[in-house]
Amino acid sequence: MPEVPREFSVVPQHQVIPSATLREIARFIQVFDQVTAREAWQAAARRDAPAIAQSSRPETCFFSAWDFHLPPEGDCQLIEFNDNGSGCLFAAIINALYYEAARLGEKQSIAAPVDFSTFAGHIGDLVEQEASAFFGACPSDLFLILDDAESLRSGKFRREFQLLRDLFHRKGWRAELGCPAETSWDGQQLLFDGQKVAFLVNRSTDFFWQSEDFSAVRRAYESGRVYIAPNPFTYATRSDKRLLEWLSLPNWDDDLGIRPEERQVLSAHTPETHVVGAENLNMLAQRKQDFVFKPLHGFAGRGLLDNAAVGRARLRRLVQHGEGYVAQKWVSKPTMEVQGVSLWADLRVWAYRGKIYNISGRASRRLDRLELTPPGGWLPTYANRPND
Repeated sequence: MPEVPREFSVVPQHQVIPSATLREIARFIQVFDQVTAREAWQAAARRDAPAIAQSSRPETCFFSAWDFHLPPEGDCQLIEFNDNGSGCLFAAIINALYYEAARLGEKQSIAAPVDFSTFAGHIGDLVEQEASAFFGACPSDLFLILDDAESLRSGKFRREFQLLRDLFHRKGWRAELGCPAETSWDGQQLLFDGQKVAFLVNRSTDFFWQSEDFSAVRRAYESGRVYIAPNPFTYATRSDKRLLEWLSLPNWDDDLGIRPEERQVLSAHTPETHVVGAENLNMLAQRKQDFVFKPLHGFAGRGLLDNAAVGRARLRRLVQHGEGYVAQKWVSKPTMEVQGVSLWADLRVWAYRGKIYNISGRASRRLDRLELTPPGGWLPTYANRPND
């Protein structure tokens, strides 16, 4: 874990998620997976995607994360989906240590989290399942965890990368950390430090690999010889924020193959979302107080626009300059008070092939965006035992 709280703050309090809420979320994730795996959906999602995202790929991201708000007055609402949600290993450590330190085992209503050793073993099993499905057997070549050089040097999750590498080592696999510029393509193999790469865990936020640093990774991807997840195809068909419009509204259901029973689940748990365009500019300007304005390819709250500063002229400039944005209906979050400061909490759920395997939360000092400085930060999160 990084030094706390300078690099990575943890809230000295916890939240408990009702078992009924987690059942709703599990059902939503199953529907999400069904819908986004269909050819009609994928074909529509790739229509405006760059060439690198056009070819269908078999990888399933084992760190897939769904971010929810849990409004006190209604159903849980999906805020966004992440192909490779950061904090998964840290969250497992936080949940286990806090549960023990706060003696939550004395509360019979809270389900105990697994210890980190067991959790790490489960992650290793998921990776092995993915590798075996892709190659037919677990490969002997290098497992490479990839991110940009600055993130590997000083990013808040760099030690999570190290934990993942160590987990791979315990499985008996060769594994390294590296950045895209350190890879090369010899015409047959992706290489890192002279070693052949078989399995690549991609943590980069260059979602469509537009940088020249990704030239070798792009060639390896196009060859189909290297497992890479997430990748431009999974991003275009699952993570791109423009897809939230389709999830939230029924306008395109016939074309996308969304069934009535699936629509009921999707609309119940996805806030109204619109891709900002010339056709809806006036409506969004009139209703701007209802929405949060997010960049299509933003992350970690970057590029978020304050709705007080959004009007027709600002939206028109965004459209004219090709700056892709979505307007997502505002969803409230539960509050807690820590050290005399009001914090707003959310929920992050990790699942693999429809099954939830980890939960966490973040408590922000700001209502309108994530600010995780103390006493805010990552929030120990637990499930109620079933029937509680």
